[in-house]
Amino acid sequence: MPVAVITGASQGLGLALAHALARSGWSVVADARDAVRLDDAVGDLPGGPHLAVPGDVTDSWHRGALAASAADLGGADLLVNNASTLGLNAGGASPLPLLADVEPETYLRTFDVNVVAPIALAGLLLPQLRPRGGRILNITSDASVEAYETWGGYGSSKAALDHASRVLAAEEPAVRVYAVDPGDLRTAMHQAAFPGEDISDRPEPESAVPHLMALVVGDHASGRLRAADLEPAVRT
Repeated sequence: MPVAVITGASQGLGLALAHALARSGWSVVADARDAVRLDDAVGDLPGGPHLAVPGDVTDSWHRGALAASAADLGGADLLVNNASTLGLNAGGASPLPLLADVEPETYLRTFDVNVVAPIALAGLLLPQLRPRGGRILNITSDASVEAYETWGGYGSSKAALDHASRVLAAEEPAVRVYAVDPGDLRTAMHQAAFPGEDISDRPEPESAVPHLMALVVGDHASGRLRAADLEPAVRT
């Protein structure tokens, strides 16, 4: 039974992808900060075994616990670095600040969550992924390549993740490394970026999952991709 480690798996895209993988016969090691929500989410997954490992991805001990949990299930075949932070200043007040107004501590935290943690977790899991020809999906954004006002902190962190993904792919030929932009989705994080606005015109996270599954089961080379450009994987 293949094993997937998914960060930010208690809601949104991470949870939708966890369900798709579980339905396809995968075991899931799920991460999120909210232990109660994560336990409920993992309890609803079909099949198994699945493991809920609550914690903060910026915590090195927690990343070690994720790697150890995957090893307990036989070793990771897939890592999905989905956990992210928008980069809101102290208090978490929306809307997003202008780049020049991002507090230094906030900027450091944004890079810690969106770049340092996913690459560090990948490093811990590489010994498991290499012999399996495993895959890494780093969830990125169009904000990494487009200059959107007030998205500078988040966007620049995702741009760094894009580049780090390319370097990791060059250094690890036995592992496929993807930076994948899922598109605008109706998620809690996206809503936080647009306080008080109606985002019901955005598609549900589940709509991106068949496209992401094409990277899990397909033969795409490592690189930066947009989910919208991928043919959906055939469901069995």
